[in-house]
Amino acid sequence: MEDSTINLPLHGGHAPSYLVRRMVGLSYSISKIIIDEYGQQEFLRRLSDPLWFQAFGCVLGFDWHSLVLQL
Repeated sequence: MEDSTINLPLHGGHAPSYLVRRMVGLSYSISKIIIDEYGQQEFLRRLSDPLWFQAFGCVLGFDWHSLVLQL
């Protein structure tokens, strides 16, 4: 297997409160489905994968400063 690296920078600032409320609800729903279907161990395994964690954050909108939000 070939070694590789990925740069996943952390950004400062904060998301607007209305967006945080939406992110919390969506993250709860997605997490519950994964745990119900695959179990807690699988959910923790996925969270520990940096690429999956980054993708999960993007789905939730945590990359809020890079998104064009249409409400």
